[in-house]
Amino acid sequence: MTSANKRYTKVGTDIDEVKRLNSQSGLSYNEVKLLLAQQYSNQKK
Repeated sequence: MTSANKRYTKVGTDIDEVKRLNSQSGLSYNEVKLLLAQQYSNQKK
C-alpha cells in the first residue's frame, strides 16, 4: 500500500496499522464476557 492510500488520524496515527495490531491482540472485552458467561453457565449444570 502506498503512503497516498494510507489513512491517518489528525495526530498522525496510521488507522490500518492500529486495526491490524488490534486484530492480533487477543480477545475483545465482549468476547471475554461471553466466554466467562458460558463457563459460569456450564459450571451451574
